[in-house]
Amino acid sequence: MILQARRVSIAGLFLFFALTSGAIAQDVTPEEVVTRASHNELAAHDTHPFRYTLRKVDDGKITTKLIIETKDGDVARLIAVGDKPLSSDAEAAEIQRLQDLLAHPEIQEHRQKREQEDTNRADEMLRLLPTAFVYQFEGMVQGPNGPCYRLSMRPNPNFNPPDRQAEVLHGMAGELWIDQRQERMVKLNVHLIADVEFGWGIFGRLYKGGTIVVEQKDVGEGHWEQTLLRLNLHGTILMFKSLTIDTTETESDFSPVPADWTYKDAARALLNEKP
Repeated sequence: MILQARRVSIAGLFLFFALTSGAIAQDVTPEEVVTRASHNELAAHDTHPFRYTLRKVDDGKITTKLIIETKDGDVARLIAVGDKPLSSDAEAAEIQRLQDLLAHPEIQEHRQKREQEDTNRADEMLRLLPTAFVYQFEGMVQGPNGPCYRLSMRPNPNFNPPDRQAEVLHGMAGELWIDQRQERMVKLNVHLIADVEFGWGIFGRLYKGGTIVVEQKDVGEGHWEQTLLRLNLHGTILMFKSLTIDTTETESDFSPVPADWTYKDAARALLNEKP
């Protein structure tokens, strides 16, 4: 979905600042704007790799990691817990983990496979966005890289979900911001207007009232990255086990890394980082 481990890569998407009013061009329809943005998101996967800092608050637990993107998948190093530097024992364990990663390529291969599965799920949702919802122009807003179309979105009653994963779109409504110049998705802010079933290898139900916010921006060189993912969802999995997702991820401090770096190059670079 637009939800993904990294992209859920949604894919990637989105950011906000002060609202402004403005006129909307009359020669473009909401559907055309969303269709072009969806196409651009799907075409943007093979862009220059970057490194960044990821701060994650998951059910009250705070972790901070350095992430380096490579053609072999992402590589991470934990640098703080609870916004405090790692203890000497935790730091030693993290160094050993990266050394094990260098010695056992199969670990990264398995991780990259999971990342690709997440990306594939996010891509499917991006492809469905233009037809899954009915859109309406609500005005212009100022985004992180310039003016954005602000669109309201509600379920399209004529949309036929192709699989269980896509059924969740029937229960969402909210708004979508799209950068006017680059035609990229800047912010997705939706809430569940009904209980919905889902299936990603497991089966469950998400309850009405949950919220999803995803933001992205151009971080340099025309490279777009997710900068915020906020999930507040409640439901059940396997029809009986309670499910609560209260997660906020913020990404910052973006800088490019060599395009030909392998995961081993990234792991070595992270090992050389000073705690």
